[in-house]
Amino acid sequence: MATEVRTVLGSCRTGFEIAQQPRVWRDVAGVVEGRRGDLDRFLADALADPACVVVLAGAGTSSFIGELVAHPLARRLARTVTAVPTTDVVSAPHAALPVDRPVLLVSFARSGDSPESVAAVELADRLTSTVRHLVITCNPDGDLARRCGSRDDAFVLVLPPESNDEGFAMTSSFTGMALATLLAFGVDVDVEQLAVAGEAVLAGVEPAVAALIAQRPRRLIYLGSGALKGLAHESALKCLELTAGRIFAVGDASMAFRHGPKSTLDADTVAVVYLSNDEYTRAYDLDIARELSAAIGRERVVVVDGAGEADVPAVTWRVPGVATQADAAWALPAIVFAQTLALAASLDEGLSPDNPFPGGEVNRVVQGVVIHPLTANKGS
Repeated sequence: MATEVRTVLGSCRTGFEIAQQPRVWRDVAGVVEGRRGDLDRFLADALADPACVVVLAGAGTSSFIGELVAHPLARRLARTVTAVPTTDVVSAPHAALPVDRPVLLVSFARSGDSPESVAAVELADRLTSTVRHLVITCNPDGDLARRCGSRDDAFVLVLPPESNDEGFAMTSSFTGMALATLLAFGVDVDVEQLAVAGEAVLAGVEPAVAALIAQRPRRLIYLGSGALKGLAHESALKCLELTAGRIFAVGDASMAFRHGPKSTLDADTVAVVYLSNDEYTRAYDLDIARELSAAIGRERVVVVDGAGEADVPAVTWRVPGVATQADAAWALPAIVFAQTLALAASLDEGLSPDNPFPGGEVNRVVQGVVIHPLTANKGS
C-alpha cells in the first residue's frame, strides 16, 4: 500500500511528538539551567570520591540513552562510566553493580512506573557500599520520582511535560533525557545549534523517507560506532515497536556487523549507517557503508552524516550544522530520521503508530514483570 508520507508527521500523536523535539530541547536546556546550582552541588558531593563509578540505567529505549552518553561522560568526568540496563541490574544484580565501590546510579525513566526502575534503585541501595541516585524522568508523578524525591542521597530532575510522550514509542523522552544528561554533567553541547539542525531535518525528512518506503523494505539495519551504536540500537527498536515487528530491524556497531549479523542481509534490506564526526572512527563507518552498497545496492544504503558529504556510493542524508558537535549530541537531530522512517513504515503497514499493539501484547509501560526477592547478598 502506498502511504502519503508527506503527511505522516501530522497524522497522529507520535508524529506530533517527533516534530516537537527541537522545541523540547530548548525547554530541557532551560530546566537544567534553572536547577544548575542544586544539581552541581549534588554531583560534586556524589563524585567527591575519585573511586566512584557512574552507572547509567534504564530499560528498553532508556537503556540506549546510557549507551549514547556514556562515552562523553567518561571523558568529561575522567572516571568509569558504564551503561547497564535495569533489566540486568534486577535479574543479575551482583554481576551488574560494582558492589565494592561508591556508585552514582543515574536512572532514566519516561514514566518512572516500570517495576525494573524501582527495583534497580532498591537493589543498589542494598548491595553497593555507598550509592547516590540521580533520577532523570519525564513524569513528576511516577513511582520512581516520588520514592526518590524526598531522599537526601537523591536528586530528581524532571523534564518539561511535553517530553512525557503520550504515544506508544519514546521519541521526545529519548532525546530529552539524553540531552539533559549531557548538560547535567557539563558536556559541551550547543543546544541552539542542535535545535536548528533538528528543524532542518524535519523540513526535509519526509520526502527522503517516502523514497525508502517505496522500496518496501522488510528488514532495516542500523549501524554506528562508539556513542552512535546506542543510536543504532534505538533506531532499530523504533522500527520494531511502531511496525509491531512486521519489519525486522537490527542495530549494531559498524565493525561488529560483519561478525555474524551480516547474515541478515537480503534483497529486501535497507541499511542505514551513522557516520561518526571523529575522523578515525568515521573511516570504519565508511568502510561498512561501501561494503553494504556493493552487497545490496547503493540505493538501499543510507549514510546519515553530520560532518559533511560522504564519499561513498550510497544515499546521503545530511544533518546540517553539527560538524563540531560530539556524536552523542548530533545523534539527537539524527534520530529524527529513524523515528520518521519507523512512523511511515507503521502507517504503510496499516497500523496505528500511537498504539501498534491494540491487543496489549506490548504496552507503553511494561506489564507482567515479577520482581523476585533477593534472598542472599552473594551471587555470580
